[in-house]
Amino acid sequence: MKEKKSFQSTISLLSFIRPYLWWYLFGWIFLFLSSSAGLIFPYLMGKLLGSTNSSVPVTEDSLQLLTFENATDVAIALFILFAFQALFSFVRVVIFNNVTENTLRDIRNAAFKKMVYMPMNFFDTNKVGELTSRVSSDITQIQETLRTTIAEFFRQVIIILGGVAFLFMISWKLALIMLGTVPVMAVLAVVFGRFIRNLSKQAQDYAAKSNSIIEETLSGISNVKAFTFEQFSVSNYGKRTKEIRNLNVKSGIWRGLFVSFIIFCLFGAIVFIVWQGLLMTQGAQPELSNEGFYQFVLFTIMMGASVGSLPDLYANIQKTKGAIENLMVILNDHEETQIKSGDVLEGIDGSISFNHVNFRYAQRIDVEVLRDISFNIRQKDRVALVGSSGSGKTTIASLILNFYSASGGSIHMSNRPIEDYDLNYLRQNMAYVPQDVLLFSGSIYENIQFGNPSASKKEVIDAASKANAWGFIQAFPDGLDTEVGDRGIQLSGGQKQRIAIARAILKNPTILILDEATSALDSVSEKLVQEALELLMKDRTSIVIAHRLSTIKEADMILVLENGIIAESGKHKELMSNKGVYAKLVEMQQLDA
Repeated sequence: MKEKKSFQSTISLLSFIRPYLWWYLFGWIFLFLSSSAGLIFPYLMGKLLGSTNSSVPVTEDSLQLLTFENATDVAIALFILFAFQALFSFVRVVIFNNVTENTLRDIRNAAFKKMVYMPMNFFDTNKVGELTSRVSSDITQIQETLRTTIAEFFRQVIIILGGVAFLFMISWKLALIMLGTVPVMAVLAVVFGRFIRNLSKQAQDYAAKSNSIIEETLSGISNVKAFTFEQFSVSNYGKRTKEIRNLNVKSGIWRGLFVSFIIFCLFGAIVFIVWQGLLMTQGAQPELSNEGFYQFVLFTIMMGASVGSLPDLYANIQKTKGAIENLMVILNDHEETQIKSGDVLEGIDGSISFNHVNFRYAQRIDVEVLRDISFNIRQKDRVALVGSSGSGKTTIASLILNFYSASGGSIHMSNRPIEDYDLNYLRQNMAYVPQDVLLFSGSIYENIQFGNPSASKKEVIDAASKANAWGFIQAFPDGLDTEVGDRGIQLSGGQKQRIAIARAILKNPTILILDEATSALDSVSEKLVQEALELLMKDRTSIVIAHRLSTIKEADMILVLENGIIAESGKHKELMSNKGVYAKLVEMQQLDA
């Protein structure tokens, strides 16, 4: 089963090579030519060495492909051979490099595109660091293999097979002695190669996990420092790197033992063959000429070097197969649009209804996050979701955005099942302003334009003005071209929120979702943000997740969530008079009712 999966992954990789297949095959032609030219070297070199003693009769076992009158002719032939081999090798290396880089560019683009379009469940079950590792270290491993390892592996195979043919033509007796060692080494290469592959794949997995620790730690470095978490992070990362080190050391020991064993057997076999060859050149009627003996020794040494290099090359290919499998898990997975393949491209007016909706997260299937949730939101209503942390508020917002599918019940948009809508069309009619705004590295202008990439500069400025952001933007020396830094670190929380609101205004959505958009702001920033939000919520359906009463008391409907159910619903005054869960929440938070 595992080998079948590996084979399927390799076939999937070949689909990326297909656009460049003719160039790749052209490269293989030059690989064959350069390798074949290399096989002529021992033959000519044997003639050059044997030309000092031409009195020895040539036997039937001797190889006679070319005729040379003297050593000078042989030397000239060798230089011509080197020139052709250099040319063939140059063309082969350039072609393989170009095909590899084009292929890896396509794989990188495909992998990133695939991850961007994956459903939210995928990101719930995969760490960002591990995914980043697959697109970096795994592709680097594939790069080296496609560029050189595979070509080198088959070059050595050509040398071995061609060498065997030449050896039989020179002396079948010595050829059989040589063949007595090659099969044993080949079998050992396969066995050890598989063993080393497993160790290397384990090391790759641990490396991916250690990368995720780096990603998480550096992404949340402010929290790490605030909680003096440095030592814990270093210790945790140290454990992972120790595991990687132990696996790689173990792999190195086994590889070293194998290589040492191959070297010992290889050189022992060469000595034995040389000894047998010398015996065959002696006597009144020698079985082998000096020229044939030199040729045989050179072919044997060349083949021995080729056999000795095969285990490492094979192990690297096996390691690459693990990297390919990791990548293909992503590339062969279903995208979000394939899972949710609705095709309706019209009719979203802002009305939403939940009908007995239940929901469980895939990674926590035993926990029911929402239970029997039902409510109706009319067009242009302002609805507030309140409740303690973990009550299900953000989950409802995620279901409206169709990040997840309900485990039970149904969700309708404009009296149509949410599954009927094309996913991109659905989300194009929505805007989301989270509590923790993520700005992408780049300029303020680019971050606002994120809401509508086709918007003009005038429209961007207008959106910034409506979001109460134009004042502070103008104060920057570079204005809209001001760089926000990694994750918007150059801006304050209130500034980031107003950029996010400007982004939403520019999008001009039918449905707006605000996830505690003012909870982390000071009073001055909150006032500016709240004014911008009021303008943003006007004449559109708005779902507001908030703790502060000031953001929800004017809502057309308040849904009070508790332990995944709707405990109460109604308007602010009505819920306060009921003295139920909502009233207790207001009292506990000491909000001004």
